[in-house]
Amino acid sequence: MEPDERLGLYRTMVLIRTYEESILREYHADKKPAFDIGAGLIPGEMHLSAGQEPVAAGVCAHLTADDAVTATHRPHHFAIAHGVDLERMTAEIFGRVDGLGRGRGGHMHLFDPATHFSCSGIIAEGYPPAVGQALAFQRRGTDRVAVAVTGEGAANQGAFHEALNLAALWKLPVVFVVEDNDWGISVPRSASTCVTSNALRAGGYGIPGERVEDNSVEAVHAAAGTAITRARAGEGPSLIEVHTLRLWGHFEGDAQGYRSDLEGVPGRDPLPTYEKQLRAAGVLHDSGDITVASIAAQARDRVEAAIEFAKRSPEPDPATALDHVFARS
Repeated sequence: MEPDERLGLYRTMVLIRTYEESILREYHADKKPAFDIGAGLIPGEMHLSAGQEPVAAGVCAHLTADDAVTATHRPHHFAIAHGVDLERMTAEIFGRVDGLGRGRGGHMHLFDPATHFSCSGIIAEGYPPAVGQALAFQRRGTDRVAVAVTGEGAANQGAFHEALNLAALWKLPVVFVVEDNDWGISVPRSASTCVTSNALRAGGYGIPGERVEDNSVEAVHAAAGTAITRARAGEGPSLIEVHTLRLWGHFEGDAQGYRSDLEGVPGRDPLPTYEKQLRAAGVLHDSGDITVASIAAQARDRVEAAIEFAKRSPEPDPATALDHVFARS
């Protein structure tokens, strides 16, 4: 890869991590002394994607705003990598009227027509809509693609298999991405899934399948590049499974007593790992115009501006509760 491409991946990963750390701070700021999931500036569940940045950065580097992405209940990394407006997304997470869904959806139901991005709290829900988007792209004669993301646990859902079957049958321009972070909430993959890799399941539908190990952003970038190029050329769908990492709990407040791997998790953090690689290659430096510190500072400025935007945005008026629910004829 060219140095600029590698720097672009690193910038995206830093922005995602900075965002997740800041949302973590705001989420917990007023939920003490006893944790109350309904309290505070950001009430409700919160699923953060720290550790999974390489998947979103590597895949979305090949996409444009005309391509579609359907993500999971852990969506922020893909939303950021795909270019969803940071301020409006943050306002939505805070439940404010300037949010993507006018504060109605929250962090698990982000919807952005400008970038064709959506997500859902329902397991494997994004796969069938991505097939529908890909069908529309195909019938319109465009080279646009749809990317559907889910977790390894969701690969056991019927929607996963139905989507792969139709996409393969109709040779649709869709790329299926599975994030294997080892845990389906509190259940290890080995206790729930009969195959060692969900990439093997692609063969059952006659489409290419590839598993990317080591949470490597450049390996994800390479695999996604092949799959997306194939889809744009009208050659049909592909499946990519990435062995990634969930640094934090399934949700905020998760004590993670079920995890036997917690002690080694910090050493597998993909951000310092990639930073070390780029330093060794002479791509990242501590002096000059582009430094580790300047990239981090730019990310902090963007994220803090988005959080301030969200806090300034008013909460929805209860009298408007039924607005924006139904389309008007």
